[in-house]
Amino acid sequence: MDPILITVIGLSGMILLIGLHVPIGVALSVAGFVGYGLLEGFHPALTILESAPTQTLSSADLVIIPLFLAMGGLANSAGLSRDIYNLIYVLLGHRKGGLALATIAGCAGFGAVCGSSPATAVTMGRVALPEMLKRGYTPSLAAGSVAAGGTLGMLIPPSIVMVIYAFIAQEFVIDLFTAALIPAAIAVAFHFIAIMITVRLKPSVATVGERSTWPERLAALRQSWGVILLMGTVIGGLYSGIFTVHEAAALGLALSFLFALLRGRLNRQELWMLLKETAGNTAMIYTIIIGASIFSYFITATRIPQYFVETMNALDVAPLVIILLLLVMYLILGAVFDTVSSMLITLPFVLPMVVSLGYDPIWWGVVLIMVTEIGMITPPIGMNVFIIHGVAPDISLRTIFRGILPFFYADLLRVLVVVLFPALALWLPQVLG
Repeated sequence: MDPILITVIGLSGMILLIGLHVPIGVALSVAGFVGYGLLEGFHPALTILESAPTQTLSSADLVIIPLFLAMGGLANSAGLSRDIYNLIYVLLGHRKGGLALATIAGCAGFGAVCGSSPATAVTMGRVALPEMLKRGYTPSLAAGSVAAGGTLGMLIPPSIVMVIYAFIAQEFVIDLFTAALIPAAIAVAFHFIAIMITVRLKPSVATVGERSTWPERLAALRQSWGVILLMGTVIGGLYSGIFTVHEAAALGLALSFLFALLRGRLNRQELWMLLKETAGNTAMIYTIIIGASIFSYFITATRIPQYFVETMNALDVAPLVIILLLLVMYLILGAVFDTVSSMLITLPFVLPMVVSLGYDPIWWGVVLIMVTEIGMITPPIGMNVFIIHGVAPDISLRTIFRGILPFFYADLLRVLVVVLFPALALWLPQVLG
């Protein structure tokens, strides 16, 4: 059979299975297995069906996924998310829109100990959303800032999505973490600017809080010593070279466990639920990665990636035009699929093409994560929007989508900035070596 025809059949079958609510990891595995079997024979396909799970489950690089997941859960149980939010609030709460600014900064801070956008959105939704509504913020700005701020958990190291990308692209995860630092700072700054413009154009959407006294600020700082120590130890040790990524993840998990235990927030039932949730999320991620590995074997066997590369090189258009078209594609995919799925489904096609255009795979990893972040707040799905609606059912989806518009425009602009100036992502890895 023609490889292109088999590729179309494989992709169509995968999409059909996903439409029938088959788990995405299973859909990828089935499509990859059947497609590879039609191309190379089902005996070699059975070999891949055996080797792909073994390679994934035995990978030391992926061990940090459950460690970071558990660390985020324990940090939330210990109340560290509320501590960091309160600290930033006493510093910024007296400004117009200060609570929204504190929410964005709190999301960034918690993302640094969580590594997951959905978890960041849920946690900060429970912490920050009631405070903003109680103090007179409109539901649209309150919900929009939490939904948009929650996406920062994916970009700010240590990010679980970055770990997965580094594994699939065969890059060093520490290089990806380092490359994301400046784009992450730009993301926070652009969200701040979006809030300040919004409250200036529509002063009624937010209130001004009272200026906190210095004793109140010092008290909040003392209360936040745990999260500051955790972030400083994990991130500082990681980038200074004192710890490897695995050691930083293990130490962060141990510290989070101690904080939750010493604060009396961790009983047997809470610990059991946290372990079950971590195990379930880890199993889901591993299943998707295994499925993507099998699917990648199939796509490689079709030689479609090489065909795409040759086609793109033959087009008389600037590489930047192709990159922009890919970004539009990911915006659409991100609105329909979750981040990991949209990334892993397309990476076998897209990554060889991007590299052939002369772009760095580390830079592309950062850009890819940034653009799929936007998909998490884009209609018709927008995972973070539905998460916030689940946290606050009284706020309609229309209201939340209206609230994320300023952040959506800010996100498009900052992606464009990093695309036009790749050095923003590549300078730090080169300097730190």
